[in-house]
Amino acid sequence: MSTLDEIKKPVADHLGIFEKKFRSSMKSSVPLLDIITRYIIKRKGKQMRPLFVFLSAGLNGNINDSTYVAASLIELLHTATLVHDDVVDDSNERRGFFSINALWKNKVAVLVGDFLLSKGLLLALDNNEFQLLKIVSNATREMSEGELLQIEKARKLDIDESIYFEIIRKKTASLIASCCASGAASVGSPEASVDRMRQFGEKVGIAFQIKDDLFDYEQSNKTGKPHGIDIKEQKMTLPLIYLLNNLGRSEKRKIVNIIKNHNTNPDKVKYVINQVNQSGGIDYARNKMATYRNEALDILNEFPDSETKSALIQLVDFTIERKK
Repeated sequence: MSTLDEIKKPVADHLGIFEKKFRSSMKSSVPLLDIITRYIIKRKGKQMRPLFVFLSAGLNGNINDSTYVAASLIELLHTATLVHDDVVDDSNERRGFFSINALWKNKVAVLVGDFLLSKGLLLALDNNEFQLLKIVSNATREMSEGELLQIEKARKLDIDESIYFEIIRKKTASLIASCCASGAASVGSPEASVDRMRQFGEKVGIAFQIKDDLFDYEQSNKTGKPHGIDIKEQKMTLPLIYLLNNLGRSEKRKIVNIIKNHNTNPDKVKYVINQVNQSGGIDYARNKMATYRNEALDILNEFPDSETKSALIQLVDFTIERKK
């Protein structure tokens, strides 16, 4: 599998310039905000979303100023949603660092998220990038809907497969879809091409989330035991949904009872993980992930061969073969 640095090569210079532009797009005259945004930049992740923007732009045309706006817009939105998500999930950590709400409390975290969102909106408006604003605003709406749908369904643990895919399409895949659509739009692609790239990103995003689901059943490097975090948090993931769909009524009731009432008991969580493995739920989820990967690659194969296309193919494989 290619490393992320190897995949970035065709657009590495653009990503370097983007980093500086992104940093300046977060500046504020309020000292507290400046301290917090500097902290956010210091703990940034793998740059996967800007990478999708630049590679999608390069696949469809020549990267330009609009592409930098698109990447900054996506990253501002993404960062805002992460800050808000940590408040919603009452999470004290993000990528091994303290979350904003852990250091500065919920009120400040919510306001910082709002600030980043407004910065993104203003960046698009100041540059008259109305098409990009529309693409990214749609993603914001879908992400909120997906999160709320998950909260609503988690109470009853009655998620069937179609609801699960609706949740992850909105909650996770819509952002990667908007990266690819906005990348294509930034280089002046026709509407049909922009939509095709949106479909490509959506399929990659769904495969990405299924991979996240599978991490829960893989062994932790520290303990050698499966993580089981999603079970503890009562999240209905694809392997678990498959298990519940293939159980008799009494056994299903037993599993649901464990998830609802005994999800912090290591032995009971281990029992659920073993049941998922024995049911074929892991293989089922892996096959679904492979299907979405192949559908994404089918879309890429409509484009002529190029260094950028090759990097995007490698990036698709990276999303489903990554170790964390």
